[in-house]
Amino acid sequence: MMTEAIQIQVNGEPRGCRADATVGDLLRELAIKTERVAVELNLEILDRKEFDQRGLKQGDRVEILSFIGGGSSTDYSVRVS
Repeated sequence: MMTEAIQIQVNGEPRGCRADATVGDLLRELAIKTERVAVELNLEILDRKEFDQRGLKQGDRVEILSFIGGGSSTDYSVRVS
């Protein structure tokens, strides 16, 4: 049996995913480590513990923000509009 597909937007780009997928499923599919990202779903910033509980729906807008740190003195900031 084939799982139905839906269309969402990830960082402004259209993307198909399974109709029963969660935010956590999407991150795993994209090979993104959850401990170094913030995820915004339809303008709501999610807590990491919600990633595997929040289901994706047709037309959802997902923004994935990566944090890259290290030995640099550069100040990394994220602008949320």
